[in-house]
Amino acid sequence: MKKLNAIALILLFLSSIISFGQQAPIKAKLKVTGKVVEKTTNQPLEYATITLRLPDNPKAVAGGITNNKGEFAVEVNPGTYAISIEFISFKPTEIKSKSIQSNTNLGTIALLEDAAQLNEVVVRAEKTTVEIKLDKKVFNVGTDLMVKGGTVSDVLSNIPSVSVDVEGNVSLRGNENVRILIDGRPSNAINIVEALRIIPADAIDKVEVITNPSARYDAEGGGGILNIILKKGKNQGFNGTFIASGGIPENTGLTGTVNYKTKNVSLFTTQGYSLRSSPGNMINETAYLNPDNSVKNYIIEPRTNDRYGKGYNANLGMDLNINKSTTWTNTVNYRNNKGINNDLVFQNYRTALNEFDNTRTRLNREDSDSENFEYTSNFVKNFKKPGHKFSIDGSISSNNDDNTAFITETATNTTAIKIDNTINNQKQDRILIQSDYVLPLKNGSQFEAGYRGDFSELFTDYEVMINGVINPNFTNILQYKEKVNALYSQYGFKKNKASFLLGLRYEDSNIEINQLATSDFNTKKYGNFFPSAFFTYELSDKASTSISYSRRIQRPRGRLLNPFSNLSSNINIFVGNPDLDPSMTDAIDFGYIKRWSKLTLSTSLYVNKTIDAFQFARRESGSFVNGTPIIISSPINLATEYRSGFEFTLNYSPYKWWKLNSNFNFFRSETDGDFTYTNFNNVKIVQNFDNVATSWFSRLTSKITLPNKIDWQTNLMYMGGQTNAQGRVIGNFSANLAFSKDVMKDKGTFTLNVSDVFNGRKRIMETFLPGVISSRSEMQWRVRQVTLSFTYRFNKAKNERERQPKRLNDGGGDMEFQG
Repeated sequence: MKKLNAIALILLFLSSIISFGQQAPIKAKLKVTGKVVEKTTNQPLEYATITLRLPDNPKAVAGGITNNKGEFAVEVNPGTYAISIEFISFKPTEIKSKSIQSNTNLGTIALLEDAAQLNEVVVRAEKTTVEIKLDKKVFNVGTDLMVKGGTVSDVLSNIPSVSVDVEGNVSLRGNENVRILIDGRPSNAINIVEALRIIPADAIDKVEVITNPSARYDAEGGGGILNIILKKGKNQGFNGTFIASGGIPENTGLTGTVNYKTKNVSLFTTQGYSLRSSPGNMINETAYLNPDNSVKNYIIEPRTNDRYGKGYNANLGMDLNINKSTTWTNTVNYRNNKGINNDLVFQNYRTALNEFDNTRTRLNREDSDSENFEYTSNFVKNFKKPGHKFSIDGSISSNNDDNTAFITETATNTTAIKIDNTINNQKQDRILIQSDYVLPLKNGSQFEAGYRGDFSELFTDYEVMINGVINPNFTNILQYKEKVNALYSQYGFKKNKASFLLGLRYEDSNIEINQLATSDFNTKKYGNFFPSAFFTYELSDKASTSISYSRRIQRPRGRLLNPFSNLSSNINIFVGNPDLDPSMTDAIDFGYIKRWSKLTLSTSLYVNKTIDAFQFARRESGSFVNGTPIIISSPINLATEYRSGFEFTLNYSPYKWWKLNSNFNFFRSETDGDFTYTNFNNVKIVQNFDNVATSWFSRLTSKITLPNKIDWQTNLMYMGGQTNAQGRVIGNFSANLAFSKDVMKDKGTFTLNVSDVFNGRKRIMETFLPGVISSRSEMQWRVRQVTLSFTYRFNKAKNERERQPKRLNDGGGDMEFQG
């Protein structure tokens, strides 16, 4: 009978609503409130059920469930009630003959896990894929069929408000200045784009999308924060999940998550191995222009990429309950990825009359080896008063990336063979320390303060050899050191239906950018205040509105700073800019959320102003290859960028067997500034970057339960086109499909998904530089992929919710305003 516990609770809850709705209100309703927590860890229990019955009648007359903070509020008529508090796999608690004659707070109710229930298959309602909250959105990865056998990039590309272009660049509401965290900490990956393509989606529990963070959070990221939370099982006993996958093109993976928990000690580990092939292609058609914009000649540059990588991803951790109020968590994370990228480029030279001249072929074989190690420790002390706590976190990490490329060039008009060799060895070390103190005060107010120290060093050794001779123009040793010390404090309080959260953060930055090959040493020191203010008003029990303000910073790092190049193409080259300054953003957000029985609507109107915004500019380098000018793309600080937009997210369940999630975002971007440089003829060139662009993107996800319990999920997405000062990006449509079927009494699940059904997810760009070039490029990073995966669970229900300990930046004060 215990297996029907969840169904019984749902039926009781529904019957209580029906019964309660049939009673004529004789007296004014009273409110019964309280909080439900897990006894051993004092962590709040979300979705716990509260049921009120009359002492002489077993039929429920009122009830409710707890929110993500474990809090509940139930309205009843005055009287005497038997109150039961229940949560799956926990021993229920009952308060008998409780007299309710006025608004009553039951205080904190602690539930103890029931080990006898853990080995049973528990029926539980499935969480929605997207949980909409007033200040953020939470994407539950486990309920999304599209990402099975995929990577973190695949996860992010399915999340509302987030888009991932074909090159792997992540943007939030159209803004690429996004801070990506893993378990509340900055990723130690040197190349975050590549790291997101390595970590398997099966290792992810959920992703938090925070569009306007408060002072508690790291000020980095002008567009907001994406917090990727890894799986760490917290269920009593021994349990786990194994996922095996295979696909075309080759996509083979095996991931296992195993947990063991006793009263005082918890052990958890996730191990994953993958073999992935990601073939892609690109074509760049360029017309080189005379000063009067007539065509001088053409170069058609098709390219094919055959990427192959094998990776190992693992974590091992332990939670230790020192006593009822103190926990200590230690985790070791390790990732290793080895890859081969065969990049074949054809440069077809044609005359001004578009007649064939000659073809040059460049074959680039790149071998890469990336290794990442991280140790984290988390200590939490809870005091007697609920919510009063002190925590300290620390992490030490090291990342090594070694890349070697051999580029062979041949041509139809010569017998000579040119061989280029590039070596790019990078090492990054990081130490992170954070401490938070939270003090609840009277009348629901709260004070919190904390410190954060982030210390990192990146060392890049890049060398280019042409026919065995070092080319000094592209050879460089770059040392990047970053020390950021931060202090923050914020105060929140509630008055009737209004909530306020005021915060101030100060960050002291010390940045060193040293080019050792040229003895060019550059130090940048600056201190900045980052205020934040949040106001929320509850219009009703189901509707809330808010207005928020925060100040953010975007520091240039890695590829943006390093003046080295990838020489796959020797005529279209990207070069970093070590003189980039950080950009500062002021963000204002107006939010509204409304919940109905089957529908949740979240809307947002936002305005951002960014000073010294990054912009990519293309220009002539002054060098030539076979008479063709080399075009360099490089980031610059543009004067000012204004960005405004509107978005809405809908969760709609018209039937029990059909769930719909949709997201729409429209934004307007206005840039104001000039780019000035001196070309190879010693002529001063001024490019006007004043530009106004509008764009939009929309995503629709449908999940239907077919007969025989087959789940069918469809994902449709359209990225609107966008203009910039030097050209435009063409709009693009893509679609994904997935099917799943539970077997073995819900212990196993088969999932088939097709990514990019129509094989058209491409980035198409057009560029026009007067008197220089007119070009069109089309890039497809990965072709259509089909993946079949099998999931097996033991001692664990299919949709069981795993409770997580708090991590760095993971809701330190638990006073985030939610609808």
